[in-house]
Amino acid sequence: MASRTKASEQMSEFAHAQKGQDVLTTSGGIPVDTNTSTMTVGPRGPVLMQDTQYMDVMSHFDRERIPERVVHAKGGGAFGYFEVTHDISKYCKAKIFERVGKTTPCLVRFSTVGGESGSADTVRDPRGFAMKFYTEEGNWDLVGNNTPIFFIRDPILFPSFIHTQKRNPVTHLKDPDMFWDFITLRPETTHQVSFLFSDRGIPDGHTHMNGYGSHTFKMVNAAGEAVYCKFHMKTDQGIKNVPVEVATRMSGEDPDYSNRDLYNRIAEGKNPSWTMYIQVMTFDEAEKYRFNPFDLTKIWPHSEFPLIPVGKMVLNRNPKNYFAEIEQSAFNPANMVPGIEASPDKMLQGRLFSYHDTHLHRLGTNYTQLPVNCPFSTRVRNYQRDGPQTFDNQEGAPNYFPNSFSGPMDNAKFSPSVFKLSGDVARYNSADEDNFTQVTTFWTKVLNDEERGRLVRNIAGHVKDAKEFIQKRCVANFMQVHPDFGNGIAKELAKHKQGIVGAGAHAAL
Repeated sequence: MASRTKASEQMSEFAHAQKGQDVLTTSGGIPVDTNTSTMTVGPRGPVLMQDTQYMDVMSHFDRERIPERVVHAKGGGAFGYFEVTHDISKYCKAKIFERVGKTTPCLVRFSTVGGESGSADTVRDPRGFAMKFYTEEGNWDLVGNNTPIFFIRDPILFPSFIHTQKRNPVTHLKDPDMFWDFITLRPETTHQVSFLFSDRGIPDGHTHMNGYGSHTFKMVNAAGEAVYCKFHMKTDQGIKNVPVEVATRMSGEDPDYSNRDLYNRIAEGKNPSWTMYIQVMTFDEAEKYRFNPFDLTKIWPHSEFPLIPVGKMVLNRNPKNYFAEIEQSAFNPANMVPGIEASPDKMLQGRLFSYHDTHLHRLGTNYTQLPVNCPFSTRVRNYQRDGPQTFDNQEGAPNYFPNSFSGPMDNAKFSPSVFKLSGDVARYNSADEDNFTQVTTFWTKVLNDEERGRLVRNIAGHVKDAKEFIQKRCVANFMQVHPDFGNGIAKELAKHKQGIVGAGAHAAL
């Protein structure tokens, strides 16, 4: 059948690879006599408590779902490797980058942000781009998006922002008033919103989009010299996006389009790849720069901080089981190997707490011992013990520190770089830290006339369902980017009010 792909044939390929029929067992490995009939008193009688096969099957079924991710619930992923192609040892001592030609196993999970686990892949939404590198110094998790920027710059706003992406707590419906009320009250969102409602707001699958670490990180070399940096993953397949009308149709016809496309590409040997680049900024440059270099709502201009090539990431293996290797995968920005450290980026600082915390809730105390999350290039040796689903309790090693019985020792050579901080402790309001200059550059120099037209229509097609006072505030915000931007949205909103433009001119968030 022409419509059948490698994904369609997965079970047939499994059956073909089997050398014989396995015996069905219980979860305890005991052979099962039948799996189609419960044990009853007579053919019509009640089920017996001694039917341990039924109890085993049903009790596991009752518990086979775990809480979905609060954000990034819908996603897919694959395994592969990262290969160093350029020497950056003058910036970073991390062993993953220690020599040209070195390869490191990796996992990447792609996702949408706001929807539930059953939502469509082709909605207008940022995409998660989470990478786990299994290095010999432990796991390095570079947890980013397909955009180099984000909506907010202070993490305390994150729960409220995500709530506006979710459902109204009373109606349980997506609510444009919630979304646009927050957006227009926080103008620092303007840059990301302009990106989101542009053509790149609906990527064509997982492989035709870039990935970004987004945050500013710190790199430290073997001499202890540090610089600030940003990570970029540029798709080797080329940027490709889905037109709004097509995306809306696909959301109904093939809601799993991106995951299906990724699986089939790898199964057919058309392994997708990305090229890693970094941008570097010295501490002195950061101190004197014209805007806060740790502001997640802004980019570092490539003309001033050019891209430096590092290596290539290739995905060449599909998960053997989605739940075990993708749903249970847990990425944590706090997993930074020696040579890569946190910067003062407030959003990054907030994530250093929240990711580990949510994994403890979703997967349990020992989520790092799950095979997909466990470092397999180095042994985990610490003083953490017990708890649910403990796979490695480190045998007879002492569980306290310090000790006199050969327990693992700390080592000052792994100390992070030293830096000085000074300032008054306070809650600093960052709402008005130049929210529009870079968006003006995006409007005037990045987009062409046709792209500007689609951006205007996409925003108007979504904000038209919000209250009129919110619409006016939206227009006023984009007027500060460029008069043509704001006026264009106002004109499109007028058309909607007059019934000139049909409904559904955007792919819903």
